[in-house]
Amino acid sequence: MKLAMIGTGYVGLVAGAGFADFGNDVACVDVDENRIRRLRDGEIPIYEPHLAELVDRNSRAGRLKFTTELDSAVSDAEAVFIAVGTPQNDTDGAADLSYVLSAAEQIGRALKGWAVVVTKSTVPVGTADRIREALGRTSRHPFSVASNPEFLKEGDAVNDFMKPARIVIGVDDDRARNVLQNLYAPFVRTNDRIHVMDVRSAELTKYAANAMLATRISFMNEMALLAEKVGADIDKLRRAIGADPRIGPKFLFPGPGFGGSCFPKDLRALLHTAEQATLELGVVNAVERANQRQKRVLGERILAHFGGKLSDRKIAVWGLAFKPETDDVRESPALSLVEQLLSAGASVVAHDPEAIETTRARLGDRIGYASDMYEAARSADALTLVTEWHAFRRPDFLRLKSLLRTPTLFDGRNAWIPDEVRALGFSYYGIGRQ
Repeated sequence: MKLAMIGTGYVGLVAGAGFADFGNDVACVDVDENRIRRLRDGEIPIYEPHLAELVDRNSRAGRLKFTTELDSAVSDAEAVFIAVGTPQNDTDGAADLSYVLSAAEQIGRALKGWAVVVTKSTVPVGTADRIREALGRTSRHPFSVASNPEFLKEGDAVNDFMKPARIVIGVDDDRARNVLQNLYAPFVRTNDRIHVMDVRSAELTKYAANAMLATRISFMNEMALLAEKVGADIDKLRRAIGADPRIGPKFLFPGPGFGGSCFPKDLRALLHTAEQATLELGVVNAVERANQRQKRVLGERILAHFGGKLSDRKIAVWGLAFKPETDDVRESPALSLVEQLLSAGASVVAHDPEAIETTRARLGDRIGYASDMYEAARSADALTLVTEWHAFRRPDFLRLKSLLRTPTLFDGRNAWIPDEVRALGFSYYGIGRQ
């Protein structure tokens, strides 16, 4: 099948390469000429495990192409996917649909026959209606509009796309349904996990799923704070709760709050959608507030440990990305912590296996960057673990103790064993632990 993917960001690049790997001819379109040039040269502009190999394999096979020419990519495509950005509006938290609607108008002008135009970007309920109107203003040919939200975890996106837990397809006509079901059939040969529904239900599904996962995280973060107050252990609580098959163990780990490109933005967009519908979402509002509070917990503990004064203190930070296996620092808890520390007068040196350059683009030289995890700890008054990269889970604690000015650990991911590090002479602070 001939496909066009409008947008070569995180979603568009993974989806385009994934579709090509199943034998489709895919043209990925972007207005950024430099980005397209880099992709043609085999340079992947984001860090995502296995993506480089997937792009290279399908580019060499001639199934995956990169272009700035939307007209030629769309003209003979049977399905055109919109995978452009939907950034948060700073005024009210709504998703900015200007890129989506602009793409729709350009697609309409480029169509040479019927095609299904599919929203892959995360968009609020009712966006398909606006896309249909935009297409109708510019297209001289019939078309269908569908919704196909993505459910990709950064750090495991390729596996999620190639072996999806579920595929949501929102359609309003049989022709679009048949095209998309045929497109996805090879992905679900052993277990049909395609959920076909109306377009509005599909649009809401993505927001609802992310809100549910965010709720679990914020709930456990609040339980961790309560556990500390009453002398309980959040790890024991987590394991017992997760053993209930009605609950399960996933997304029950307390930490410094959630970040990334999806959860925070999607929560706010969902709240805006509810506000427009004159409905108050009390639970979702509480999740958002709890997360903002949680992002300050590590910084407050560091301040408390040093008597509220950090002007002559150096703090080492391990982890800058919002989660492991990505270089994405959007709304990262680590960046929130860094801002707290800098505001309190501390100097900060950080290390991350992949996110140093993306952080430097945000913070410049306001902090120091160490290419080695142990070098970041040299002469620091405390070490704070924020992102649980594998290399950080079992460090050489004796080496750390020799490097730190004072042996103090703030474990934002409960990755270390308190009794073990305390026995080595460290002061240790976790989340929800005594």
